[in-house]
Amino acid sequence: MFERVLIANRGEIACRVIRTCRRLGVHTIAVYSEADRDAQHVRLADEAWPIGGPRPADSYLRGDVILEVAKKSGAQAIHPGYGFLSENTGFARACADAGIAFIGPRPESIDAMGSKAAAKALMEQHAVPLVPGYHGENQDAGFLAEQAGKTGFPLMIKAAAGGGGKGMRIVRNEAGFADALASAQREAASSFGDTRVILERYVEHPRHIEFQVFGDTHGNVIHLNERECSAQRRYQKVLEETPSPFLDDTRRKAMGEAAVAAAKAVDYVGAGTVEFIVAQSGEFFFMEMNTRLQVEHPVTELTLGLDLVEWQLRVAAGESLPLRQEQVHAHGHAIEVRLYAEDPDQNFLPGSGKLQTLRLPAPSKHVRLDGGVIEGDTVTIFYDPMIAKLIVFDVDRTQALQRLREALAASEIVGPKSNIGFLERLARHPAVVEGRIDTGYLDRHLEEFLVGDVLPADQVLFAAATAALLHDERNVSTSRTDPHSPWASTDAWRIGHAGKRIVALTLREQRHDIEAHGHDGSYQLRHGETSCEVRGARLLEDSLSARFDGESLRVPLRTDAAHVLLHDAHGQRYSFARAAAFAWESKDAAGGNQVIAPMPGRIVLVKAKAGDIVEQGQELLVMEAMKMELALKAPRAGTIESVSAAQGEFVEADAVLVRFADA
Repeated sequence: MFERVLIANRGEIACRVIRTCRRLGVHTIAVYSEADRDAQHVRLADEAWPIGGPRPADSYLRGDVILEVAKKSGAQAIHPGYGFLSENTGFARACADAGIAFIGPRPESIDAMGSKAAAKALMEQHAVPLVPGYHGENQDAGFLAEQAGKTGFPLMIKAAAGGGGKGMRIVRNEAGFADALASAQREAASSFGDTRVILERYVEHPRHIEFQVFGDTHGNVIHLNERECSAQRRYQKVLEETPSPFLDDTRRKAMGEAAVAAAKAVDYVGAGTVEFIVAQSGEFFFMEMNTRLQVEHPVTELTLGLDLVEWQLRVAAGESLPLRQEQVHAHGHAIEVRLYAEDPDQNFLPGSGKLQTLRLPAPSKHVRLDGGVIEGDTVTIFYDPMIAKLIVFDVDRTQALQRLREALAASEIVGPKSNIGFLERLARHPAVVEGRIDTGYLDRHLEEFLVGDVLPADQVLFAAATAALLHDERNVSTSRTDPHSPWASTDAWRIGHAGKRIVALTLREQRHDIEAHGHDGSYQLRHGETSCEVRGARLLEDSLSARFDGESLRVPLRTDAAHVLLHDAHGQRYSFARAAAFAWESKDAAGGNQVIAPMPGRIVLVKAKAGDIVEQGQELLVMEAMKMELALKAPRAGTIESVSAAQGEFVEADAVLVRFADA
């Protein structure tokens, strides 16, 4: 086993690798960018070295700098995690040349699977099932059109060197092929510097099922069962689980054998994943192989009782696989979701900022948390906005889904917006519960998983207001040195009239004022024209117990001086912010007279100047943040008064970038 290992990554996966190394007594060496100098992986490692600026290109993608740190720190091996340099053949070769073990597959294996076209040709030679189509070198448009006709419609055009959904187009008839091909090639050139494409028959309503494979330097290759990742949005996985609710033992055996054949075809060493498209009929086809550890590997670990990072370390050190295929036995069901700083109701706009509150369920035999941040840390604009991976386990799928719902309900993030509510609706949705989701379901039915502009029911507002009143009364009374003083009373008493308080709550920029009379758990509340009598209200650690107009209810709820988080009877999450009773200014007070930055980022394109007359929806600027480009558009037609941003400039969130002249 290695004595000193450098982790060439950050965040959750770096922390994950460090935990295993610590358990094995391996000294860990972290690297960090300027943005990560106080990050958790830096604090957890035995030592940490700076490697450059905040952008990945200036730090975590600088293989030469990382190798220099490895040499200076005496690292015997480098674990690349996933992303960044994990599938970079040049870096893997440079490690070998420097006499440092690369904890991953051989460079030749990465190369073989790096091109979708080459990988399919190789799989064809080893009898791994392929989707009918064309993956050859002839890229003439006319020839490709002929091959499309032979393949049949609908078909999928895919960038040969692609990934992440880039350079992919679905074509349903011959008439649309030429335009779709040109569009896919443009995007492929922009994303990968390679215009080559492959053609595949489009499988309607497919499922995405992948197999974890592992090989060693002694010629042994096995699989560690499947993970189903069919819940996807824009080709990005949202929920992963094992075992698949779709597979029976016969299909599982056939797919596992095909996955092992694929790994043996490239003489695979280490952890990898063979991904398949599965038709509703049960037919399965090779899609691609990821030559690294996957984000969703914890579900495999929980059902098998294994540590795959330990396996990676041992295999890279020359040891044989710890198990033979017949010794792999799974138990129970595991599900993983990822908590992100993003706003699902704003097209999943990535967020950033300080995590003012980060409450997550306590780890247990049923709940695992893999994270790279803690409360008080900042989600930066430079990297993926994942906050934590939440993984649950139980004896079967029904119980695992219930564990997931409970764990999500116990989670709270204050600061940047998060996708927790979206994941809660996902975990309750019939298509997920019944195991009938396919890879396109979320994109086709996205509105079923979003809240939109639905207003909270009055009963929800009354429960939140009651919790806020009890919280304030408790904190005021406990802060007094003399509990018998009349000034310690919290009943809002006033000379000449009954006391009245205003509880002001905001939800998605909408303000709700609730009038309140009473104290100590007995209140008369009013919201608009609706009133409610509250009696016997008591605030518990994780809930509110009270009688609302005579109906006794327990409401799952947490509150503090700034927020109230509750779930209604249907499991819908509401996260209210407390507002001052008599001071309120909407964020939209400026109306449509300005364009503001939705998050910190860099301006990459300015398409307007002072004096321009523009139409509503016209693109004015493009900014880059959180590894994506955002088009900022005119809120209305009119004349631009000023533009306050220049190309290449970094701007903060809510900075005014464009002002319009008064209409």
